[in-house]
Amino acid sequence: MVTARAARPSTGNRRDFKQMERVRLRAARMFEQGTSQAEVAHRLGTSRQNAHRWYRRWRQGGRAALHAAGRAGRRPKLDSRQRRRVERALGQGALAHGFDSDLWTLQRVALVIERLTGVRHHPSHVWRILRAMGWTLQRPQRRASERDEEAIARWVKTDWPRIRQKRSAARRLDRVLG
Repeated sequence: MVTARAARPSTGNRRDFKQMERVRLRAARMFEQGTSQAEVAHRLGTSRQNAHRWYRRWRQGGRAALHAAGRAGRRPKLDSRQRRRVERALGQGALAHGFDSDLWTLQRVALVIERLTGVRHHPSHVWRILRAMGWTLQRPQRRASERDEEAIARWVKTDWPRIRQKRSAARRLDRVLG
């Protein structure tokens, strides 16, 4: 169940596309100066296959062909405005959305997302969305409301040592008779 928000969102293992573009543009400058593909690969710490691919693209389209192509992967179904709206809704708590307890489950979050945005997500994907928003998994502690902490402390102090002694004596006897 998702019940709290982390202090800062997780970034995960994301590729630095700007840095990758800088490396390709350095390769273009080196190609312009007549540096071989093997030397470019060696100096930039990349494979010869990369250097060859960059060289081919540079020959066909110049430096412009080595600029970043834009974002990688599929566009998200929820835009940033919708994500903020979902995050505000989650901050209100599950009770505010008609659930019988104030605990968020992935199924509940998926239902709220669908109600607010019309976009349906599988619960396993909802977890990725929540992590991107900085939410963390937390499980509530289950304790009986009738729990008497003083009685428990008394039992641990007086009864448990006596029970433990009996157990260890029985084990010694088993070893001797065993």
